[in-house]
Amino acid sequence: MGSPVIRRWTRAGILGALMCLAGAASAQTKGCAPRPLPFEGGATAWGHAPLSKLKKDTRYQLLTQDGRRVLQAHADGAASLYGAGFQPARSAATWLRWSWKTDALVPGADNADRAREDAPLRVVVAFDGDASKLPMAERAQRKLAQTMTGRPPPYAALMYIWGSREAPETLIDSTHTRQIKMLVVQSGTEGLGKWHEVRRNLREDYRRAFGVAPGPVVAVAVMTDTDNTGEKADGLYAGFAFECGPT
Repeated sequence: MGSPVIRRWTRAGILGALMCLAGAASAQTKGCAPRPLPFEGGATAWGHAPLSKLKKDTRYQLLTQDGRRVLQAHADGAASLYGAGFQPARSAATWLRWSWKTDALVPGADNADRAREDAPLRVVVAFDGDASKLPMAERAQRKLAQTMTGRPPPYAALMYIWGSREAPETLIDSTHTRQIKMLVVQSGTEGLGKWHEVRRNLREDYRRAFGVAPGPVVAVAVMTDTDNTGEKADGLYAGFAFECGPT
């Protein structure tokens, strides 16, 4: 993708990696017309976004399965993102659709525990917002990140996950920063080894997570990670698209 690499781990390293994607965004049309987000061959540029030089990268590879392009992720004690940024940012008054598949959970993972915060499948949506409303500690962290990279990080992020034990629709606060919230879409062993299509109302999910209406979407990414447990995990992603729908 050609975007600069964030090479220093911070407490909100995921927001830093998303900043990479947003900073190298491709032009997008305005409005709420249905818009596929192909991994390649479209106006949207997807690419790899490492979290830190201190962490091993997840390996991402594009494959063709059943006539469609699929992103395969393999993590072996690793964590990094693969995603796309949008410039201008897209309205959050829309839906995001995708498909995903995994064959196994991450042994010992628990996304409410900083030491075990891993998942075989994650979809991360980053939003713009008014950083002046953040607590002083969060603003200081953002200022440091901007000084290091020349760009401010996204205001907040929703992270849709396949959890190990939490009930679907459970909301989990990130242990790293209050500006990341995890929402369990699927959980446990039911449905492993099968493709699942997911469709989420970004405005409703953001309001539930943060208590206010969202700002524009600046990036979408996936992350299969096992850096905390040191285990292995595989995930498949396909069919990303923004869609219109009731708000």
